[in-house]
Amino acid sequence: MADKTPPGDRIAKVLARAGLASRREAEKIVEAGRVTVNGKPITSPALNVTETDAITVDGKPLAAPEPPRLWLYHKPAGLVTTERDEKGRDTVFANLPEGMPRVMSVGRLDLNSEGLLLLTNDGEIKRRLELPSTGWVRKYRVRLHGTPEDKDFEPLRKGLTVEGVKYQPMTITLDRQQGANAWATVSLREGKNREIRRAMEAVGLTVNRLLRVSYGPFRLGELKAGAVEEIKSRIVRDQLGLDPDFKPAPEPKRKPTRRRR
Repeated sequence: MADKTPPGDRIAKVLARAGLASRREAEKIVEAGRVTVNGKPITSPALNVTETDAITVDGKPLAAPEPPRLWLYHKPAGLVTTERDEKGRDTVFANLPEGMPRVMSVGRLDLNSEGLLLLTNDGEIKRRLELPSTGWVRKYRVRLHGTPEDKDFEPLRKGLTVEGVKYQPMTITLDRQQGANAWATVSLREGKNREIRRAMEAVGLTVNRLLRVSYGPFRLGELKAGAVEEIKSRIVRDQLGLDPDFKPAPEPKRKPTRRRR
């Protein structure tokens, strides 16, 4: 039988590649009637498009896709990981260094959490990094109020359910006692909303500081709070197993320097 698959890529994938949104968010944009293809409004994401199709979003031509890029960001506590906040709180995206392109976060860190947050300009990379099937370990340094013992963490190591939400087993090491607090290292593979805080509360422990130090192979290292560092294109390609046609980000152009005679 002849292959009847239409040429091109799904419209949501194309929107994601252009850095507009993640694929799931792009599907919602299409369903809301905000997208036109060759002058005709569409409401179903079940459409393939090619480079010859003229696409607009909210009446503006879709920008050409940029090379996929990925950044490390050290999120300070006190910022929310959203574009806009209905409560008027300060956001991650309003505090990024000048010169950053439009980016999306890979997952989130809640208001009081800090540490490594991955940022990307590519919706497909965002989706790939967030998929549970990737199974990448997220590692955190956690400060707990009180004097917990190693045995207190056994329910978390086995996995537990809190208010109907099932949390997978965590790897926990009790590191040291520091005054009225204790430090522990916690590793998990899911990263559900406020997972560590809620799981600790379920066994009678209170988290008063939470710092993510790594996400899969990507590490916070010595990156200072509020700072951003781009990951080299080769590392992004190798770690994510991107397709051979992946095009690395172009090197920044340097201004020519005049030689002194």
